[in-house]
Amino acid sequence: QVQLAESGGGSVQAGGSLRLSCAASGTIFSSLAMGWYRQAPGKQRELVAAITRDGTTKYADSVKGRFTISRYNARTTVYLQMNSLKPEDTAVYYCNAKYVHSWAEFHAEGRQGSWGQGTKVTVSS
Repeated sequence: QVQLAESGGGSVQAGGSLRLSCAASGTIFSSLAMGWYRQAPGKQRELVAAITRDGTTKYADSVKGRFTISRYNARTTVYLQMNSLKPEDTAVYYCNAKYVHSWAEFHAEGRQGSWGQGTKVTVSS
């Protein structure tokens, strides 16, 4: 059973930056593909970014060029660096882990896998 614990959320003004962290335990971290989803009030959960076992990354169009996902296998942690934040980035951000190889599989499996408890990000204008 994979356990995930997010941290790093908070409140920031538009244009600011935050870095989210997700620490994993209970499994061999390097065997996981990892991703960040977010859910804004009244909206569906959406995939923001993902990183496969071999380090391939993919981003939602809305965050390309502003967000960077990375993983540090030795620390069993995945990060989401968020720059140039906008009010529309306001949401609860969730870490997700899946035992898949590719971005396509990760995206296709949707809400499968293991989830963290979420961390709230608020961006004010």
